[in-house]
Amino acid sequence: MSIADKSRALMVREHQQVKNRQQSMLMRAAQELGLPEETSHYWNPIQGKVDANTRMIYGPSHASMS
Repeated sequence: MSIADKSRALMVREHQQVKNRQQSMLMRAAQELGLPEETSHYWNPIQGKVDANTRMIYGPSHASMS
């Protein structure tokens, strides 16, 4: 696997993880508020890119688990 393929796979995996984190947090909030479950399926990337603020909030943290 070339470096380009590895970096693409890493970006795709990170994009999917951000999406999953955002949707799971939206689902929890929707359940707490009594909103329909469809509310948690919101995903609105612009041209396939994750918004910088969304990436910062739901992206990977550099803090380590102890």
